[in-house]
Amino acid sequence: MIPYERQERILEVLENRGLIRIEELQKFIPGVSVSTLRRDIKELENANKVQMLSGGAVKICSSISELPMSTKTALQTKEKRYIAELAMREIVEGETIYLDSGSTCTILLGELLNKKIHIITTNANVLGITGKIEADITVLGGSYNPNISSLSGPLTEANIKNYIFDKAFLGANGIDLTFGVTTPNLVEATKKKEVFKHSKKTFLLCDSSKFHKVSTIKSFDLGDIVLISDKSDKDLEKEMTIISE
Repeated sequence: MIPYERQERILEVLENRGLIRIEELQKFIPGVSVSTLRRDIKELENANKVQMLSGGAVKICSSISELPMSTKTALQTKEKRYIAELAMREIVEGETIYLDSGSTCTILLGELLNKKIHIITTNANVLGITGKIEADITVLGGSYNPNISSLSGPLTEANIKNYIFDKAFLGANGIDLTFGVTTPNLVEATKKKEVFKHSKKTFLLCDSSKFHKVSTIKSFDLGDIVLISDKSDKDLEKEMTIISE
């Protein structure tokens, strides 16, 4: 099997599976070594067709597909917890904050429940919280997207306009020098822009696997927001403020 045929087979498997570990991928392309598959995947990644993830997994680039929340939650968990810890340092008791949907924002949500703050959110995971909490929580209405556990749409955007946030914490799928901060969903991008207009300071919570990746819809220019991530990047930091330690 020539490289082109292998790479087309890799894309075919990923279209059906969404995400797969390289060792599992070998089962679908018998007789090909892991090292050869890694070279093929590297070529596909250079062509912006797939994305390598920490832990030896690979997925179709976010510009082609959006992973469900159940899958994203299991990826880069250590990095996301570190980012949530850094974000916690930016929050002062008594503040009103907006918290986006997304796996990193969901981790941050869990850390904020016992702080005396007002959390306004479109993250539908908040509806599963039970027990005693210190935070006041307001859930903005809207159309429910179960794939990413998010509320959005015209009703959400109208409700956002009623608030002024001390700080907003948003998620994204890609951060690129040319195309800025991007997301696969136009409705989500529009919501993020509305939050930005009503926030005194906006933070982007994004792990480093999304650096130099591009999705389909632009949300912001890099200079508009402060990035909180698990590591810095010498090229991105020329265009935006990055908090990584």
